[in-house]
Parts: sequence; structure tokens; C-alpha cells
Amino acid sequence: MKHSLISRRRLVQGAAAAIALPTAFAALAQTPPRTLRIGHQKGSLSVLKGRGTLEKRLAPLGVAVKWTEFNAGPVQLEALNVGSIDFGDVGEAPPIFAQAAGAPLAYVAATVPRPRTEAVLVPGGSAIQGVADLRGKKIALNKGSNVHYFIVKLFEKHGLPYSELKLVYLPPADARAAFEKGAVDAWVIWDPFLAAAQKSLDARVLADATGVVDNRGYYFSSLDYATKNPDVLAAATEELDRIDQWAAANQGAYAAELATVLGLPRAVVELSVGRNAWGIGPISKAILLEQQKIADTFFELKLIPRKINVLDAAAARLA
Repeated sequence: MKHSLISRRRLVQGAAAAIALPTAFAALAQTPPRTLRIGHQKGSLSVLKGRGTLEKRLAPLGVAVKWTEFNAGPVQLEALNVGSIDFGDVGEAPPIFAQAAGAPLAYVAATVPRPRTEAVLVPGGSAIQGVADLRGKKIALNKGSNVHYFIVKLFEKHGLPYSELKLVYLPPADARAAFEKGAVDAWVIWDPFLAAAQKSLDARVLADATGVVDNRGYYFSSLDYATKNPDVLAAATEELDRIDQWAAANQGAYAAELATVLGLPRAVVELSVGRNAWGIGPISKAILLEQQKIADTFFELKLIPRKINVLDAAAARLA
């Protein structure tokens, strides 16, 4: 009798399990797989893509990785705003404009300061010998970019009024052409355009950003994605930092790898890599307050339409 009761109980349990199993599989099938859609410019993210280490890192988490290449940071942020990507890399200035335009931006990680990777260039034979000599001279730069902020702060450091800056707003390719033809007297630019001009145009560095601005790079997401997928973004940040730390110890090999990605002569990339600073870490309140200074400056210059609080774009609560 006892044996019969046990058998009957097992049959009931088995039937219940059989009924529950399809329900469980159905629930599993309805759970959408996670994806990390990365927008990248030619640079460290492209190296990460080529190595495939992020895909291996995220596979155990059930996360697929999709890549889309862009030619500039602002375009990446537009893609973020319309929900086309979840992660990307950018300089200091584009996030300011994106936030001012209402994009759901979240700062995820930042590089260490890299002030030597942007500079004011003048022709090798130019009579301009110091920052004060730039007064009234035609200076090419990309409007609203990190170098725009740099030249403002450079003039401020030397006690020169912003009103005496004669800026010519041109994207890098057009600015290089104008510089090469002598249509402008100076060019404010970042690497690798900076290194390429030094190597091929006999350009001379008048001043870099050392002691003026930090010139960090940033990695961003949307507030919604960052809230729901902190583990995915942490993994991406760690993999990027691993590449940075490896590059710091293997600059020649990294320059060769990056030269292939960028399609530039190795000598140009070696010059750029040689003055870079290495390390990528999480966002802190102090770092976002650096961004706040840029935002306030751009608002004063009427480059953005409203004041913003950069802390509103923190991916997580900051100490």
C-alpha cells in the first residue's frame, strides 16, 4: 500500500513537472537576449573590435555585441539619441552639446587626462613664436570641439581677451587644407591629425594643452541602458582598460596595430601614441565637474542654448 502511494505521488509530481516544463520554456523564449550595440570611431574601440575579446567576455552573460563605425563623435551621439546604439567613445565637447539638446546621455567611463594630444600648430617658418602673437591671426578649428575649449582657456591663461580670437570654423580635413595653403595662420587640432601635420606639413607646435585643460576621452551610454546593464558596461570598460594598459607597456606594437586600423603611416601613429597617457576608469563627481566647466564656458559663449547640469548625466550615484 505504501509503495502504491509513493508511486502515485511520483506520477502526480511527474505530471505537474510535465505541465510546468512547456510554460518554463515559453517564459524563457519570451525573455529577449541582451545586446550591446557599439558605435565607434577609428581608434581604441576599433582595436577592441578587431581583437574580439569583448565578445568572449560577454558570451557567458548571454550578451551579443554589434558594431557600427562612425566618422565623428557628434554623429555617434545622434545615434544614441535615436536609440540606435548603446555605447560609444567621444571627446570632451560633444557630450555637452548632446545633453543640452536633450539626449538621454550617461557618462560611463573616462580616460586619464591627455593634454599633449591636442595643440596649436603654426607653419614651420611662421613668425608666430608665442601665444600672444596669435592676437588677430586667423586660427582654424572645429567649432564647439575640445580644441575650441582649449583655445579659449589658453587665451585666458595668457591674459588675452576672447574677443581678439579670430576663429575660422572648419572640420579637420578642410582646416588642414587651409593650413597647408596658408589661408590660416594657425590650426588647433588633436591627434592623429596633429601628428600627421607635424610629419607631413612641417608644422610646429606652438602650445599644447599641458597646464591648460585635461583633454579626457569619454565612453558613454544612455541612462536607460546604463541602469539596466551595469555589468555589461563594466565589462566593456575593463576590456578597454586592458588594451590601454597593454599599449602603455607595448607602444611600438600598439602603434603598428593602430596604424592598420587608422590607415595612417606608422611613423605618424608612433608620434601620436608616444605622447598619449594611458588608463580608463569609472566616472567620478570630480571628473563630471570638469565637464561642467566646459558646459558653463560654452553657455557663456552662446554655443549651447541652455545651462545644463552635467551631474544629471551620471550613469550611477557618485560619491
